[in-house]
Amino acid sequence: ALQKAGKWARLKIGEAMNVTLLKALLLLVPAVLLFSYSIVPCKRRAPWSALQLLGATCLVVVVLTHVCEALRLFRWMHWGAEHSAGHYLDLSSAVLGLTLFPAGYLIRLVTKRRV
Repeated sequence: ALQKAGKWARLKIGEAMNVTLLKALLLLVPAVLLFSYSIVPCKRRAPWSALQLLGATCLVVVVLTHVCEALRLFRWMHWGAEHSAGHYLDLSSAVLGLTLFPAGYLIRLVTKRRV
């Protein structure tokens, strides 16, 4: 299972996928926490909450794409391959999530201070 390379060992592809799955599952916890944190202001109907909720949703999508990649679900998406649907779904979700969530959060802070 392991190929020895001095003190360190190299993982085969199947074991690397298990590491990817472990990382994705560990990142699922903070992503879901951000998502649940974003739902609370959305119930108050604050205008910035939609940005924050959409950004948190995109971050959950990023984590779920990595889970699908590790479990080899939806092979037709060609997860991890350059110029594939899976790559662009992952990339666009990451960019939107890392843009919209902080924007919604900062707008919330600014509008709270004015009131």
